Amino acid sequence: MSRPAQAKRPSPSATAAEGAWSAKMERLRRRTRPQNRLRICDDAELRQRYDEAEQAARRARFVAEANPGDELAARQVTDADAARDQALAALDAASEFLTFRALPRPVLEELIAEHSPTEQQAEEGAIFNPDTFPAALVAAASVDGMSREEAEELLNGWSAPDANALWDAAWQIQQESRVELGKG
Repeated sequence: MSRPAQAKRPSPSATAAEGAWSAKMERLRRRTRPQNRLRICDDAELRQRYDEAEQAARRARFVAEANPGDELAARQVTDADAARDQALAALDAASEFLTFRALPRPVLEELIAEHSPTEQQAEEGAIFNPDTFPAALVAAASVDGMSREEAEELLNGWSAPDANALWDAAWQIQQESRVELGKG
């Protein structure tokens, strides 16, 4: 009479690999989707003041890095950074922000399909209807809860550069990749 075959046990390395994979997959599932924030500020003077303060802080940092040990240069960096932070706080206080989040790929594809181009638009190379899709995307990607009607109102009522910035904020975040294909 022969002995029954012993049950195969997974090798310790296979079990460890499965555990490592499970942990990795859990981290991948928990990734947050990218977000983009659009600043809206009608006070050109505050925007200019912040830009100038940011440039001054960069210049001070450059001088300090070129002159290590120079206490005056180090103090100028501290002062320039404080002035920049103060200008940013003033700009933030005068600004409204709209936040957009990348949609899951199937949701974006479905939204594009719902706003397919007309025959003429498709012949011109469009992948969506530019008359209806922008407002739908802005609303769908809005973290703030903007409705499609509100998105249409802003896209149609704002100046071309401002409307384009609104559209770009919602569209560009859909294109953002946070993965990198390694070499070799």
